[in-house]
Amino acid sequence: MYGELVPLGGGDTIPLLKKRLVIGRRESNDIVLRFANVSGQHCELVVDSGYWFVVDKNSRNGTKVNGIRVTASRKRIDPGDTLAVAKHKYEVRYSPMEDLGATGPPPPEQEPVKDILEQTLLERAGLKRRRR
Repeated sequence: MYGELVPLGGGDTIPLLKKRLVIGRRESNDIVLRFANVSGQHCELVVDSGYWFVVDKNSRNGTKVNGIRVTASRKRIDPGDTLAVAKHKYEVRYSPMEDLGATGPPPPEQEPVKDILEQTLLERAGLKRRRR
């Protein structure tokens, strides 16, 4: 186990069993949240250098870390931070060194340059081309 999400309003703890997890309303997701205000594929949790990061998947009701909306390509989630998926809040619990083997300082929140250069300007802005 690589950590856990603890619901702040009560409920069962959600174990983080893989280093890449998709959260959303669809049954095909790794973590299924059966709420009407959660998008089909809402966000993705990814481990990088021993720390969890969240990437919003263009969700309708947004993803927040400690009350701040995730607008950049990814946002680091430190142990004890609050992750909000739509209006559903979770405390993120993990140990970077024990659970995920982190060494040294946390990695930066931006994507590596090579990933940014692989996207078009429209994709980086969160826009899509119209199909004819």
